[in-house]
Amino acid sequence: MYLCVNMARKTLIRNAQIINEGETYFADIQLEDAFIARIERNGISGSGGDEVDAAGCIIIPGVIDDQVHFREPGLTHKAEIATESRAALAGGVTSYMEMPNVNPLTTTIERLEEKMAIGAARSAVNYSFFMGTTNQNLDELKRVDPQNTCGVKIFMGSSTGDMLVDDEQVLDRIFSEIPVLIATHCENEARVKSRTALWLDKYGDQVPPAEHAAIRDEEACYLSSSFARDLALKHNTRLHILHITTEKELTLFRNDIPLSEKRITAEVCVHHLHFTADDYATLGNLIKCNPAIKESRHRDALWQALLDDRLDIIATDHAPHTWEEKQQAYPKSPSGLPLVQHSLQLMLQYAASGKISYEKVIDKMCHKPAECFQLKQRGYIREGYFADLVMVNPNKSYQVTKDNIFYKCGWSPLLGNTFNHSIEKVWVNGVLGWDGQLTETYSPMRLQFDR
Repeated sequence: MYLCVNMARKTLIRNAQIINEGETYFADIQLEDAFIARIERNGISGSGGDEVDAAGCIIIPGVIDDQVHFREPGLTHKAEIATESRAALAGGVTSYMEMPNVNPLTTTIERLEEKMAIGAARSAVNYSFFMGTTNQNLDELKRVDPQNTCGVKIFMGSSTGDMLVDDEQVLDRIFSEIPVLIATHCENEARVKSRTALWLDKYGDQVPPAEHAAIRDEEACYLSSSFARDLALKHNTRLHILHITTEKELTLFRNDIPLSEKRITAEVCVHHLHFTADDYATLGNLIKCNPAIKESRHRDALWQALLDDRLDIIATDHAPHTWEEKQQAYPKSPSGLPLVQHSLQLMLQYAASGKISYEKVIDKMCHKPAECFQLKQRGYIREGYFADLVMVNPNKSYQVTKDNIFYKCGWSPLLGNTFNHSIEKVWVNGVLGWDGQLTETYSPMRLQFDR
C-alpha cells in the first residue's frame, strides 16, 4: 500500500542512541508527516503520536546506495524495482540510484521518465535513475535536468548490457558539455578483450573463475580510470568513478580537501571490501563481477583509502542474476551479485570488530552519498530533513538464510553469514516500511538534487 506523503501522521522515537555527523548521543526524535520535526537531547515531554521506544538500539540515517541494478524494464526475470527496493528497505537502504543498462536502454529522456514512473508506482523507497550514454546520444544527455536526475552513467568498459562508449571524441564532448555529474564504469576495453581472448584460447569454456581477476586486471582498471580522471581535469568535469578495485587506482584520488571541494570523487563497494580472489575457490562465479574481485593486497589498500578518505562512498553495485545463469561456465556466467539487503549489516559487522568506526560507516553510507550527489534534505538526522531513519539492534544476531532473502533471484553470496546487528525498523519519509517485516505501507519519493 502506498500513502500520500502529505497525509498527517506523527511518530515520537524515545531513548534513541543516535549516530550522526561524527557524534553518538541520546535524544528523542519527533517525526511529523515526512519530516524530522524535533531532536531533543533532554527528551520530549507529552505525547507525540505513535511512540517507539528505541532503548538498546541505535538510530542512524537511512543508507543511500548510489549504484544498484534493479533490472526493470526488460530483465525482470532477474529482478524488479518492487522486489529489490523491498530488499533494500529490509536492509536499511532508504534511497537508491539505479543504472541504465536495462532493456530498452535508458538513453533518452522519454525512457528515463518511464523508469521514474515505475519507481513512483512500485518502489518501496526513494529513487532516482541514471541516464545512460552511447556514442550517439549527446543531444539527449544535454536535456538531463540536474535537479531531478542523479547523473549520467558512462560504461567506459563493457559490462552487463550493451552500453559501451569507446569513441574518444565522443567522450571528450560528453566530459566538456554535460553539466550534470558523470559516473563512470572504468575498465580498458581493448585490454579486457585481448586478455579474454588469451584466456579463452588457453582454457576454452572452462576458464577457472579465479582467472577473472587476471583477465580484468589492475592495469585494465587503471588505464581507464586515469583516462577518465584526465578528461575531468581537462574540462573541470564533475566526475564520480564507481567501484574502485585496485591499489594503483588509489593514486588518482585526493584526501587533502573536503568532499565538498572535490570535482573528482570515488566509490568502493562492499564486496570489494569483503571478498578477495581466494574466495573464488568456494564461491566461484557467484562472485564474478565487473570490475573483478582481486587479490588481498588490493582489498587491504581499499580499506586504507576508505579510512583516509581517498574513497568517498560505500555502495553495493547490487546486480542480481538468476541462480541458473550464475551456474553456467565462465564465459556465459554473467557478472554481478546481489548485495543491497545486507550491505549495512556487513559494514556494521566490521565496525563491531574495530576495523572501522560506526561513525565512519554512517559517514560513508549515508552522509557522503548525500553530499556527493547534492541530495536535498537527506542523508542526515537533522530537523527539517526527510525522516529516513533506521533503527538497529546491535545486540541481536541475524543470519542470512534462503527464507529471509527478499531478492527476486533468491540467493546471496552472504548466505549463511551471521551478523551482530539486526535491522529492527526503517522509516522512509516518516512512514514505517520495515518493522521486523515488510509493512507493505510505503511513501517513496523521487530524489531531488540541490544543484
